[in-house]
Amino acid sequence: MKIFRLRRTFWRIVKHGSTEEFESLPYICTMLSSLLWTYYGLTKSGEAVVAIVNGFGTLVETIYISLFLIYAHPNIRAKTGILVGIFDVGFFGVVILVTQLAMEEDARINAMGFLGAGLNIIMYGSPLAAMKTVVTSKSVEYMPFLLSFFQFLNGGIWTLYAILVQDYFLMVPNGTGLGLGMAQLVLYAMYRNAKPCMN
Repeated sequence: MKIFRLRRTFWRIVKHGSTEEFESLPYICTMLSSLLWTYYGLTKSGEAVVAIVNGFGTLVETIYISLFLIYAHPNIRAKTGILVGIFDVGFFGVVILVTQLAMEEDARINAMGFLGAGLNIIMYGSPLAAMKTVVTSKSVEYMPFLLSFFQFLNGGIWTLYAILVQDYFLMVPNGTGLGLGMAQLVLYAMYRNAKPCMN
């Protein structure tokens, strides 16, 4: 669900032929989170839902990051490409190698759970840069409402699922996402009609 919240943002990027002031970090973090949770769902028995949802999310994020790279200014494109290479390719590859070669199944599941939970919190926190921009510019232009709303909704749904299946690795980060999504909605409500400050 969090994946589809970005559709309007990317239509704008394609229409304007520019990423404007949008940050790439949320997409990079979401991609890494989707990759890790796909791996977690494949590793832990009974978590096919997690693997399927996040596997699809990985596909959609690949499309979004590709569009971001196509329409970004060359400096931003280079920075984004480096970050994708470091985190979404390099780091994820190391995680697979280490967990497959050096860990037994239970240790692998726990390691992936802790890692996925920690990085999921980072993914949920990545819009903090956009929140800072909202506060300093007094404008919600670069923090789309649907992004905030679906982060809130996504955090809530996954938190409920985690409670039902009693999976704390899913519960903690998604509860955090629920709170951060709520904070973004509060900011949106505060600044949606404010006059932007021009620097």
